[in-house]
Amino acid sequence: MSVAEALTFAELSSVVPRSGAEYSFLMEAFGSLHKFWGRLPCFACALINVFIISPTASAIIIMSFSEYVCQPFAYYMGDMTPESQDVVKKLIAILGLGLLTFINVMSVKLYVQVQNVFTICKLVVCGVVIGCGIFLLATGDTKNLSQGFDGSTTSPEKLALAFYGGLWSYGGWSTITTVTEEVKKPEVNVLRSILISVPVVTAVYLMMNIAYMTLLTIPEMIAAPAVAVVFGDRMLGVMKFIIPVGVAVSTFGSALSSQFSVTRLCYVAGRDGHMLEAFSYIHVRHLTPAPAVVLQGLLAFLFIVSGDIKSLIDFFSFLNWIFCALAMVALMVMRRTKKHVNRACKVPLLIPVLVIAVALFLCLVPIIIDPSPKYFISPILVVLACILYVPLVYYKFRPEWINKFTYFVQGQRTDNSQLSIYRNKDLSLEETTKITIYRQSHVKMVGSKISETSDIALEVMMLQPRGWKRVVVSTSV
Repeated sequence: MSVAEALTFAELSSVVPRSGAEYSFLMEAFGSLHKFWGRLPCFACALINVFIISPTASAIIIMSFSEYVCQPFAYYMGDMTPESQDVVKKLIAILGLGLLTFINVMSVKLYVQVQNVFTICKLVVCGVVIGCGIFLLATGDTKNLSQGFDGSTTSPEKLALAFYGGLWSYGGWSTITTVTEEVKKPEVNVLRSILISVPVVTAVYLMMNIAYMTLLTIPEMIAAPAVAVVFGDRMLGVMKFIIPVGVAVSTFGSALSSQFSVTRLCYVAGRDGHMLEAFSYIHVRHLTPAPAVVLQGLLAFLFIVSGDIKSLIDFFSFLNWIFCALAMVALMVMRRTKKHVNRACKVPLLIPVLVIAVALFLCLVPIIIDPSPKYFISPILVVLACILYVPLVYYKFRPEWINKFTYFVQGQRTDNSQLSIYRNKDLSLEETTKITIYRQSHVKMVGSKISETSDIALEVMMLQPRGWKRVVVSTSV
């Protein structure tokens, strides 16, 4: 199922070579079809992804990171009350969140270097677990494995929830379609990365779970706060610390990647007018979408301190599959509206139809069988997005506080003779470069085209003592 979804996204990213994944696909497929309804699903997708789905995912992953960091010190934390232990874990999670936010603000190159190191460490730890499993199987220890599916159920509700957890674990490939504009030769490398990563990750996860099931019983795995740690305690003796350290590194890298990708969605949505304009800015020196990164860090922080977030995995997956189904519809629409566009791959129509069917199953079955309130939050969020869409996007209503916030974000000051320029140089495929300037006078807005000689003429609104005044600023880059 994950492979089918990944291949459809590979085709979509070759037709729509923009960052943003589902948001950009919906924008390209539906944005021009109707003046009102065309952009509504795009806005809802951006709003819910940026403010709910992605920060929830980051908070869940960084809390897992904290859990594994604390595991080697479980003996020393034994005298603490459960409430105190939760506070310590949340503090560690917040520190980790602050570190990964700092990395994503500072440099894309730093992010890549950290991810390369962490990926190597992650695969080494996975190799240790798999090696132990192979050793157990080679010695004929298969008793627990033979009982691994005892007590299984065919309940549609349980099956849907199992899909939520399993497909969420395999969903990391979607990062590549969220950052398409920053990928070299995306028409080739997006498909290549999916074809390599999905089978490798599937094989590694499968072999690791076989290793766990070979050593541990089902009740032991259910009771374990961290299955990998229990496995390491049984198999590795004095070297057992390798497992929690390795898993902590793995989860930190995953949270880093999750935040990195959603900030590009926030950036693209801001560029299209579906987010605050300030979130479409990039840092003048670091060339990263710093306002969007800071926003994601703050939202994830709020989810961490709000309480127990592990139960949000099902809620997160429920929303995610709604937009996945819409992306499949977008693929079928663009088969007609963009039939002449070259595609890196072209999946049979049966695949998006299958994905839509599974998405509907995963969305509807839990509500029908067990109408939990958490599933009804999703329609409420969609309705809220529709309400906000009418004044903010369709009628382009701009409250004064938005102008103040935009000024606050871009409100650095430099010497009168200098201009500091934001250029979405690395993130945009647009010929027109969006520019924001700073001076000691307050600058309200923007705009224009950079000529081949690098001369620019900016028509801006500058805040003067008697109010806003339209002026023209000319300079060279």
